[in-house]
Amino acid sequence: MSRLHNKTALITGGTSGIGLETARQFIAEGARVAVTGTNPATIEAARAELGDKALVIQANAGDVAGQKAVAEAIENAFGHLDILFVNAGAADFRPIEQFDEEAFDRSVAVNVKGPFFLIQALMPILANPTSIVLNTSINAHIGMPNTSVYALTKAALLSFAKTLSGELIGRGIRVNAVSPGPVATPLYGKLGMSVADTDAMAAAKIPAGRFGNPSEIAKAVVFLASDESTYTVGSELVIDGGMSNL
Repeated sequence: MSRLHNKTALITGGTSGIGLETARQFIAEGARVAVTGTNPATIEAARAELGDKALVIQANAGDVAGQKAVAEAIENAFGHLDILFVNAGAADFRPIEQFDEEAFDRSVAVNVKGPFFLIQALMPILANPTSIVLNTSINAHIGMPNTSVYALTKAALLSFAKTLSGELIGRGIRVNAVSPGPVATPLYGKLGMSVADTDAMAAAKIPAGRFGNPSEIAKAVVFLASDESTYTVGSELVIDGGMSNL
């Protein structure tokens, strides 16, 4: 396939999970790819796997100055950018009583402030046309306990997709969103959930009866990044196995 032939793409949080799988698929579709990450172990693993097919950049997704540095690295490497997949995110699930200001601010920085200022920093090098895809969440739509801060940040990101699409379409920049449900990535292990826990969650809350696969989200991102979706503007693709319909 060559749906992204000669396109340049940046994937934030692209060294593991959905981001890394999207990088694989972008490369398979002919794109030149850059990915960002913060974890030294996953950064090195991504470098080893992707090799010279991708530029791997260490960057803190919640640091405003860091977003400017990423934009400079992309300009130096590619000159311009055709595709941006804003995938990096922080998932901090806890009861409202357990949140302090530092934890709240970290989630907002990574999930809202960083993406906003990354897009701002990239504006001078965004091509006409450009496709921006924001990775939001079904938590922007459902009242899941212990996700108050995560959900509000993803709702803000979804709002960006709608408002920025209207603001930027005149410059040939399309902005859309994917909103995954639970996906089988290392995230749930980091949250302390066992395989039994995730199986029980899937059985109780997901009509499809299972978690999604990163490849299923990546395929949707490829569609939104490609010229197949040129009439798709300010839209949201919900990919959750039916979870938000319960």
